[in-house]
Amino acid sequence: MTSLTLFSPSGVIASATPLRRAAKRLGALGFDVKTDAAALAKYQRFAGDDDTRLAALHRVASEAPDIAMASRGGYGLTRLVDRIDWKLLARSVEQGTRWVGHSDMTLLQLGLLAHAGARSWAGPLACYDFGRAPEEHGEKPVEPVDEVTQACFTEAMDGSLEAVGFRTEAGFDGLQARGTLWGGNLCLLASLLGTRYLPKIRGGVLFVEDVNEHPYRIERSLLQLHQAGVLGAQKAVLLGAFTEFRKSPLDRGYTLRSAIEHLRSVTKTPILTGLPFGHVPTKVCLPVGAKVTLLVQGRDVLIGW
Repeated sequence: MTSLTLFSPSGVIASATPLRRAAKRLGALGFDVKTDAAALAKYQRFAGDDDTRLAALHRVASEAPDIAMASRGGYGLTRLVDRIDWKLLARSVEQGTRWVGHSDMTLLQLGLLAHAGARSWAGPLACYDFGRAPEEHGEKPVEPVDEVTQACFTEAMDGSLEAVGFRTEAGFDGLQARGTLWGGNLCLLASLLGTRYLPKIRGGVLFVEDVNEHPYRIERSLLQLHQAGVLGAQKAVLLGAFTEFRKSPLDRGYTLRSAIEHLRSVTKTPILTGLPFGHVPTKVCLPVGAKVTLLVQGRDVLIGW
């Protein structure tokens, strides 16, 4: 049976119920689920103080389960990156551990890639994706775990997932690219510029997503990557979901579409929208650090590895 450990490297879990619900659902999928002893620790807005969360991360790496899935994102790993034993985490990957998550887990995934060239999986979080409460529809409760998210995750973990696809806008028909797939949360990616935790990827395929960020902030972060030479060094940029932001009366017609159009005007790197990934119920699993082939036929995009 595939072992799976749930751990909390970042934000506090307000209630134990979603984590317990996630553990039960993942167990029903056939995983041997263990919850780390400090997963429900609380300190200010964090899942335990820095020492507690760092110890949990190192403990999971030492145990080297088949899968290490973060309970939730939030903020917290930035406070730990200078103290993480990257060699220990890399050894866990060599032993077969697949580190899974999104949001704040971007820091761990990119740190692993930068320090050890180690692969990980951008994918679901325990509470966000598997711990949601059932919704009532008529007389029956409907389980909210997205079918695509669940199927992609189980296939990624058993090794049968070899490609994901999505629909993008017109105008990219015939695009082909091969390179390292990397990326994650845009805000965190931009925060790593100038640090030793940002992988130096040239000729790659970069994917980004974000939540609670107004389009002008998304544009600003992407322009920062452009001005630092990151976007121009990639063969393609894939935009995932950018959700839960508030419009401003000062926008006066400025939208996320406006931001994307401006970015396309300043870089020759193709920028594709529509990647089903981010802080949304439906998300694919993406192998961070893998060599992938990107193909576009009409509006259909395929990423294979």
